[in-house]
Amino acid sequence: MTSLARLIASRIRLSGPLRLDEYMQLCLLHPQHGYYATRDPFGRAGDFITAPEISQMFGEMIGLALAQTWLDQGRPAPFTLAEIGPGRGTLMADILRAIRIVPGMAEAAQVTLVEASAHLRGVQRARLGDIVHAGTAAELPEQPLFLVANEFFDALPIRQFQRMPEGWAERIVALDPQGRLTLGLAAPEPGPDAPLGEVRETCPSALPVIAEISGRIARHGGAAILIDYGNWNGRGDTFQALRQHAPEDPLANPGEADLTAHVDFLPLAHAARAEGAQVSRMIPQGPWLERLDIGTRAARLAAAGDAGAGAALHRLTAPGEMGQLFKVLALWSPTAPAPPGFDPLETHADNA
Repeated sequence: MTSLARLIASRIRLSGPLRLDEYMQLCLLHPQHGYYATRDPFGRAGDFITAPEISQMFGEMIGLALAQTWLDQGRPAPFTLAEIGPGRGTLMADILRAIRIVPGMAEAAQVTLVEASAHLRGVQRARLGDIVHAGTAAELPEQPLFLVANEFFDALPIRQFQRMPEGWAERIVALDPQGRLTLGLAAPEPGPDAPLGEVRETCPSALPVIAEISGRIARHGGAAILIDYGNWNGRGDTFQALRQHAPEDPLANPGEADLTAHVDFLPLAHAARAEGAQVSRMIPQGPWLERLDIGTRAARLAAAGDAGAGAALHRLTAPGEMGQLFKVLALWSPTAPAPPGFDPLETHADNA
């Protein structure tokens, strides 16, 4: 057992089983043994590779989309340029390089990274220099906000409920007779009808984050681009672990594997609208990047000697790669046009 597994087992013996969100919180952010508190998990030497690590094109496209949105909203100055869950700072570095071609934008930007991990804050400062850090979205300034979140919401702790004959039973982390971590079920409670065995997931901590972001955008202007793997009104068990670029049992190595779940974008969209922000239709990453003309940028990089530009373009946009798995949602000011590449969420069918 890992050190964190022993701590979790002791806690269960003392206080009883843990909800899944409590387990995820400990695994990812325990101050001594949590996954993000103890390591740099990104890149080939880590456990997974994110889109910004694949190619600079990804961050450049996002930077230019934010730049056009900033121009469309009258060049507000100053404004907060924020990333939530910024990893190594690679994406923000590419965004900053892209917006420097827009007169006045980089000078007006006040860069703030929302990061809970002290270890990753150090990595980000080493790459980006003297930047402002915030612990939560609630600490973002009350001013125009232009924000990106790439693979952030998938790492927020989830709860799971399974339909049983007697009602909905919450999935919990308990101990088997040998003292090993195992999944179990709490006592069922009444709930809406659904097929027997169906699993539904909720992410309670995502909605306050969306409310903070959307509220600032509705009050002061700006936009947010949210990119993650997930679906619209999703169903089923998506709880998973990744270690050394391979899937594994989420209970096998607490604190040493990345734990994630697919994002359900529907409640995020509803929460953003409730705060007064406009919301886009969800669009797969590949078609969105193609709308931004990433192909032309790849061709220019290839002509300049970047031998990997074509392969990177394929990985970012192809349906069998990141292009269909990852989805994109935008939030923006109620008085402004949609950011580039997005269509507004309008009809009743879109909300179903």
